[in-house]
Parts: sequence; C-alpha cells; structure tokens
Amino acid sequence: MYPYHNRIKQRIKNGELIGYDYTENYKNSGARLLLYFSSPPFVRPINPSRYAEYKELLKNSHKN
Repeated sequence: MYPYHNRIKQRIKNGELIGYDYTENYKNSGARLLLYFSSPPFVRPINPSRYAEYKELLKNSHKN
C-alpha cells in the first residue's frame, strides 16, 4: 500500500509545498483541499475528512 498521506506530509515538511486551495468539485468527485508542490506529482487532492490533519501543517508552512 502506498503511504499517500505520510508522503504528502513529508513533502510539506521538506518545503516542497508552494500553495494550496479549496475546491467544491474536484474532477466531479466533490470538495477537496488541493495541495500544490514544486515537483511531481504537482497536485495532491485531500478529502474533507482529512482537513483537520493538514490544518496545522499548512499553518506552519507556505501561506496561500
């Protein structure tokens, strides 16, 4: 199993995050937090159920 969230959180801590945005309809699959990175994969979508996990990381990283 690919450690999707662990890898994303590590990328944030490494300073690869360049921005983020909230959308109500990402690829017709509903609301998502979109994280933008400086290297591939450039966009990582996060489900609303995981927003709380990312709130603190985003607060301490790049401001949108």
